Amino acid sequence: MKRVEILTAREAAELIEDGDVVTVSSSSGLGCPDAVLRGIGQRFEQTQAPRALTSVHPIAAGDMYGIRGIDHLARPGLLKRVVAGSYPSGPSSAEPPAIWAMIEHEQVEAYNFPSGTLFQMHRAVAAHQPGVLTKVGQGTFIDPREGGGRMNETTPADIVELHTVDDQEWLFFRSIVPDVAIIRATTADEFGNLTFEDEGSPLGALDLAYASHNNGGLVIAQVKRMASGRSLDPQKVRVPGILVDAVVIDPDQMQTTHTHYDPAISGQLRRPLADLPPVAYSLEKVMARRAATELAAGETVNLGFGVSALVPHVLNEEGHGTAVSWVLEQGAVGGIPLLDFAFGCSQNPDAIMQSADQFTLLQGGGFSHSLLSFLEIDAHGNVNVHHLPHRRHVTAGVGGFADITAAAPEIVFVGSFTAGRRQIDVGADGLGIVADGPHTKLVPEVAAVTFNGQLALSRGQRVTYVTERCVMQLRPEGITVTEIAPGVDLDRDVLARSAFGLLVSDDLRLMDRALFREGAMGLTLPEHPGHGRLARRAATTEGSGR
Repeated sequence: MKRVEILTAREAAELIEDGDVVTVSSSSGLGCPDAVLRGIGQRFEQTQAPRALTSVHPIAAGDMYGIRGIDHLARPGLLKRVVAGSYPSGPSSAEPPAIWAMIEHEQVEAYNFPSGTLFQMHRAVAAHQPGVLTKVGQGTFIDPREGGGRMNETTPADIVELHTVDDQEWLFFRSIVPDVAIIRATTADEFGNLTFEDEGSPLGALDLAYASHNNGGLVIAQVKRMASGRSLDPQKVRVPGILVDAVVIDPDQMQTTHTHYDPAISGQLRRPLADLPPVAYSLEKVMARRAATELAAGETVNLGFGVSALVPHVLNEEGHGTAVSWVLEQGAVGGIPLLDFAFGCSQNPDAIMQSADQFTLLQGGGFSHSLLSFLEIDAHGNVNVHHLPHRRHVTAGVGGFADITAAAPEIVFVGSFTAGRRQIDVGADGLGIVADGPHTKLVPEVAAVTFNGQLALSRGQRVTYVTERCVMQLRPEGITVTEIAPGVDLDRDVLARSAFGLLVSDDLRLMDRALFREGAMGLTLPEHPGHGRLARRAATTEGSGR
């Protein structure tokens, strides 16, 4: 077996040629091969080469907190096209990443496609298949009839197409063949075998490596350390050395955003759940509590970034920290998902899967609920989560959102009813809206469709919207208010603050006052009946009295 080349990041950058398609395994700060990307940027700064690259990112590369990622490549002349599931994001007050500036100024062709579909695309490329046929993204901004995932006017509509197969409409994403894959691991041996023991997830490293290697391309792996040849446990090798051409060593690579290394993220240590700090008493906590009441013990639940990410921590405070198995698109199964921009990792995970395999579960609807955020909701039940005009860097893009919502049996969107400066008091008696936000999030038409409400109804999905002041459901007749917070006036604070006509349930109820307590609310979770044959067997046995 040939020994792998050990190069500096700057030397590795010399392997990349003009016009190459470069695919990168990363999820914001998690698993980002930042040193190698920095080397490419340095080479271009010094030599004006390589030029006209296409960069592919199933999930974002880099963050806004010190791991620059794709921003190392975001230079006119260096980057021609970017195809990404998501992009670096952060607060509106922060300086936008360079890649967003290039997109806004029409300096780069840019696409935003579902992360799971991009992972599938790599598998298709590795097997020399023409592309991916899927229903993910139908009726959204990804659909070629609605823009085809294009992020600016410079971008041509030439990757996603509408096809009909067996009298059904499908989206077809054409394969993009990489010339170079840049991945990251923890340890490489002298033959290029890679282990991921300190990583929060292997992400898409294997699939990206297959895609490039099987098409005559290069695979560059950034690692923290080297080991002697064949000293690694073969059961722990996630990417075999036969796929790896060069290794770049960066002993200082960060595990994820703001985190150099936490063994509880990589499954090397299990911390007591009691060590997790309580969620601060706030409107967000009230919403997370209400979302938590939609769940049952024993369920498998997907979780998205935003207010909904507080739900596992609320359950933990209520003594149900392990009652639900959380699944994150980055690969963690179980444990307690982390908050803020370390989201994507879990403390004490039960398993850490490859992202592509996790998306097999998610796209196939193999879970009970998904808890997600929203920017806007419109009269058709559509949700915009990816596009905030004039402040686009506040959102990461579609990510796995479209993959997840295409098949989730039940979806709970969680977020505030209005946006902007406001004063809403929260106490044991409910809410007091002293000064409401100037902007409603319930608009006649969303700025861009990330989730299609009418398609969800046609698929039989149950959709709930949880806000601080009310709970709504998507029904065939329209969005219907089903619960209202104590202290809130239905006409003034809900119906009049929506830019479209809301319906009101004949069975309108007050939200449980326990949600508004400062201390523990005494939450109990019903037992999930399970699914499939075992659930049917249990129901039959119970019904027969056995």
